[in-house]
Amino acid sequence: MSVEDAAAPAPSATQSAARAIAPLRRAAPSDQSASERRRAALLLAPILPTLVKLALPTVTVLVAQTAVNIAEAYYVGFLGTDALAGAALVFPIFMLMTMMSNGGFGSGVASSVARAVGAGRRDDADAALFHAVVLAIVAGALFTLGAALGGPHLFRVLGGRDGALAAAVTYSNYLFAGAIPVWIVNLQAAALRGSGNVKVPALVTLIGAIVTIPVSPILIFGFGPFPQLGIGGAGVAFGLYYGAAMLFLLRYMASGRSGLNLHIVRLRAAIFADMLKVGIPTALNAVLTNLTVILVTAAVGLFGTSALAGYGISSRLDYIMVPLLFGVSTATLTMVGVNMGAGQMARARRIGWISGVLGMVMTGTIGILVAIFPTGWLHLFSHDTEVVREGMTYLRIVAPAYAALGFGFVASFAVQGTGRAIGPLASSIARILIAAGGGWIAVTSFGAGMAGVAGMVTVSLIAYAVICALIMLWPSTWRPE
Repeated sequence: MSVEDAAAPAPSATQSAARAIAPLRRAAPSDQSASERRRAALLLAPILPTLVKLALPTVTVLVAQTAVNIAEAYYVGFLGTDALAGAALVFPIFMLMTMMSNGGFGSGVASSVARAVGAGRRDDADAALFHAVVLAIVAGALFTLGAALGGPHLFRVLGGRDGALAAAVTYSNYLFAGAIPVWIVNLQAAALRGSGNVKVPALVTLIGAIVTIPVSPILIFGFGPFPQLGIGGAGVAFGLYYGAAMLFLLRYMASGRSGLNLHIVRLRAAIFADMLKVGIPTALNAVLTNLTVILVTAAVGLFGTSALAGYGISSRLDYIMVPLLFGVSTATLTMVGVNMGAGQMARARRIGWISGVLGMVMTGTIGILVAIFPTGWLHLFSHDTEVVREGMTYLRIVAPAYAALGFGFVASFAVQGTGRAIGPLASSIARILIAAGGGWIAVTSFGAGMAGVAGMVTVSLIAYAVICALIMLWPSTWRPE
């Protein structure tokens, strides 16, 4: 090193970022691999078109996956009110697993991979795949065991009685038997999305939706050689899909064709720590989100089976907002993470705000339409007068606040892309205190009905969005760690 080199000032973050992306600017597209072209687009291309392009495959197939959930609820509706109420008891637990694997630990995996790809640490990105499989096996086994041992008691506490309780236990046992494949698929898909590869996980989900929609009624009602399994048939169809998807994704990732390469590596505490510093707070965020619904479900359960069924089919629409937002959110996390890894902090911040507004507009539009025409949704599942009346009360109050849900949800993923997750966790804590705590107080102390519960849920969504906006405005959110 020369005297001049030693005396030269250290490069700034902006200079380091410029050096990191300079090869991408110089290289012609034909000289770049597919993974390099994806990285270049995340770092250099216009934000909104890139975001939409990255999000669209995931949004499209998650709409298809949502269609599976709607179809299953439609099929279960033919089994009667007890079956609908039983499914409503299980659904928050199922969504807890889905959100913890996709948006919880999955966010940790995606954030770790995205920042490693952005910084050019390809070996660390590959190592994260095997570590993710280990996490998936442990977490999936805990869900299977927990559902088998604690499910009946939990569903009874939540208000399940007689036929509704029996339906809930049956559905839960079949559904959570396939928890390990669910976790493996979702964490490997998260790693792919973190690298910018959204097409393969999207295709796997789409094929699964196409297959599951016709298979589920065959197993529920029976057909030809297939016996009638009742509500348990929906759980069996779900398990068959995820088992096949797991085998495909593991083989694909091990082939190296994804741009990442799954292989057995020595377990390293640093890799787990990098994933879990985002994954654990985000998983707790998912727990709190679903605990909110579970506690509100318990409050509604005090009103009787019809109210429980009406709340179940109405709040299912709340959950359907999550898959729609998840496509935008995972694209946001990937873009923010890659740009943070490359030192482009200002661009990462712009991505976060643009994405949050997009989520707000998307879910806000749906919310307004549903508030105006609630029976268009409710009559898909039930024509029982009492069930529909309770559902209409809930949707007319809560649906207009979907815009707040959309902004808060996407903004929280933007913050996770920076490698931070405590702020979004704080917003979820506020949400559960208002929705669940306020809802219980409204019901037990003031005798409020469904309107009172729905009002507290609405206030909680607005508070959630405000806190997420404040976190986005905080300067230290966008500083390198």
